[in-house]
Amino acid sequence: MQISQRMNNLEPYLFVEINKKIAEKKALGEEVINFSIGDPDLPTPENVINKICQKAADPANHRYPETFGLPELRQAIADWYKKRFNVILDPDTEVLPLHGSKEGIAHIALCYINPGDIALVPDPSYPVYTGGTILAGGEVHYLPLLPDNNFLPDLSAIPDAVLKKAKVLWINYPNNPTGAVAEMDFFNRVVDFAKKNDILVCHDGPYSEVSFDDYKPVSFLQAEGAKDIGVEFHSLSKSYNMTGWRVGMVVGNSEAVQALNTVKSNLDSGIPQAIQFAAIEALNNSQEAIVKHNTIYQRRRDLLIEVLNDIGLDAKPPRAGLYIWAKVPDGYTSVEFTNDLLDNLGIVVTPGTGYGAYGEGYVRLSLTIPDANLVKGLSRLSGWKNNKDKYKAKIRR
Repeated sequence: MQISQRMNNLEPYLFVEINKKIAEKKALGEEVINFSIGDPDLPTPENVINKICQKAADPANHRYPETFGLPELRQAIADWYKKRFNVILDPDTEVLPLHGSKEGIAHIALCYINPGDIALVPDPSYPVYTGGTILAGGEVHYLPLLPDNNFLPDLSAIPDAVLKKAKVLWINYPNNPTGAVAEMDFFNRVVDFAKKNDILVCHDGPYSEVSFDDYKPVSFLQAEGAKDIGVEFHSLSKSYNMTGWRVGMVVGNSEAVQALNTVKSNLDSGIPQAIQFAAIEALNNSQEAIVKHNTIYQRRRDLLIEVLNDIGLDAKPPRAGLYIWAKVPDGYTSVEFTNDLLDNLGIVVTPGTGYGAYGEGYVRLSLTIPDANLVKGLSRLSGWKNNKDKYKAKIRR
């Protein structure tokens, strides 16, 4: 049997390979400190769990859910966007619940990308923007995210020949993996660019509620005319520590939302209803848990930044998001430094090249690590400085 060409073009998902390496270490009896994956270690708020348990006992929630989601959930999402960003959404046409934002991000390519069409994708970026495009038969044109431009793409540098074939532009702020943020002037430029070139903008914004130092990220949909040409993906995963419950949403342009609903209705049957009711509970009630979680993440950020800079990595404290984007020491590639930490210290970080060619020279570290493991990890990292020459010699053999 021969697999499809699209499978040959698709790279293995980054964290599958990382998890394999972790499993190999653990099989040898070694303790691994994992800074790689942004999966919140803090629990889902208690009121949300209680709602899941209550609704799971109701037989009405044991049947097939609708792909388009409960009207109450769509309304809760619209209400949350109004309260948080002052963005007005029609819950019947401009809101679609998702099995976590990842599946919607992958599937929207099926709505807009034909074979030979181009998606404009930041580099470095979340790998699913590329993966979804390839699975739809499209091509990717990468937009470098460089520190000199505050990790914002230079839309004016895109060749005309590429623009003629481009159908989708992906952006993501607060950014994964760089931790960069974008303000309204950038989003306004994106809207003008998309209207001029007839391109759908897909903004991936799941980190808007993880922020520090009194900073409040904005939504792409706050830009004037954003709903004319774009959608925003969001998620309850990072805001409410609900990664395992798989609840996300896409909001914005009604045509795009309805197109994605058509694709999804042919592929899935919607989020289990008990979990939908839990999402309503999270969105409609106190947001104090977010404040509490951010206080914990900010303390971890500050501790990690201090140690990374002390051992020779250039790392700036992010204003939002769950990640630190650190420049590796001179003389290392991203992969070499990643392997150095794993082989010699039992510490797992993500090489920047896992997010694209322009991630070379960086590693990403997540703040979603239990405090006890953080303390161990910081101690091991602090010791790296005194042994780096010995470790480097081992790499060069």
